[in-house]
Amino acid sequence: MRLGVFLPTGNNGWIFSANSPQYMPTYALNQSIVRRAEGFGFQLGLEMISFRGYGGATEHWDYTTEPFTLASPILATTRRMQIFASVGVLSLHPAMLARMVATIDDVAPGRLGINITTGWHRAEYAQMGMWPGDDYFGYRYEYATEYTTILKQLLEEGASDFKGRYFELDDCRMGFHPANPVQIVAAGASGRGRRFAAEFADYNFTTAKDPDGMRTAVDELRSATEQTGRDVRLLTARSVILGDTDEDAARLIDHYNAGTDTEALANEQGNYAVDAKGTSSTERAASIQVRQAINPDDAALFAGSPRTVARRLNELAAIDGIDGVLMHFDDFEAGLDRFGVEVIPLLDFDITR
Repeated sequence: MRLGVFLPTGNNGWIFSANSPQYMPTYALNQSIVRRAEGFGFQLGLEMISFRGYGGATEHWDYTTEPFTLASPILATTRRMQIFASVGVLSLHPAMLARMVATIDDVAPGRLGINITTGWHRAEYAQMGMWPGDDYFGYRYEYATEYTTILKQLLEEGASDFKGRYFELDDCRMGFHPANPVQIVAAGASGRGRRFAAEFADYNFTTAKDPDGMRTAVDELRSATEQTGRDVRLLTARSVILGDTDEDAARLIDHYNAGTDTEALANEQGNYAVDAKGTSSTERAASIQVRQAINPDDAALFAGSPRTVARRLNELAAIDGIDGVLMHFDDFEAGLDRFGVEVIPLLDFDITR
């Protein structure tokens, strides 16, 4: 199982708290994280996309970067890691994205990937006049299917004359297209999401948390890929909070929860609830702890001593079918350094496979 970093392209990362480390998603920070991660043998990075934050006292995700613009200089100044930059398909025409990807591939051959997101957060797109209406929740994968078909045609063949319901191209030519295969990630825990990944992606990103949920995700993806005959692997994410002991990590969580930004959390929950048709979105809304920045019982939280975190990762790696885990930290620089020095030597699996 390979190691990856879920890069902080939004301010303050994934903890809704005034007591957790506060930082902006700058190029300097993200480049530093990728350089550190490369040094420890990490192979993957993923940059999320968000156009509107959740406010509150911490202004959570009110400051975000554009993933492809950020990925380009990071890839140019690092050596090995593959970075998947996220695109919201409503925000950027596939022909424009294909040109951007071809350009970045010339900068860092074979190291840029694409994370396709269909878009669930209405307010993000409505503020820009790009929201097609709430019916989009019901047809977003059909839209993404046309989008990704065009994107792959341009990246692989340099031309597309696609005619569909949502896109109509007229002998669109790119000329300068990538010399290397460009891998695609697609999130999705619903049956429709897994089918989309099986049809178009190289990786399915899943939010499954406990071991049984992960095994179910593996089985569902395998079933979907049996229909398409494609090799699609599974990625997941975990939150890591390290302490000298398990008790130290628990005290740190208590400290973060004491500063919970309940307004920002409630805003996030409200936006997820808008998508009544999205299984993964409604599950996420139900799981949000409105009064806690961190749920100590969350199966996706790996908190404790280095030995405890290593044990949890070893258990995850033992589940056949998981290709990689993308981790996010409370403190991305100090936490990553400590993980590299104190956790990686305790891992039982080969992080290069």
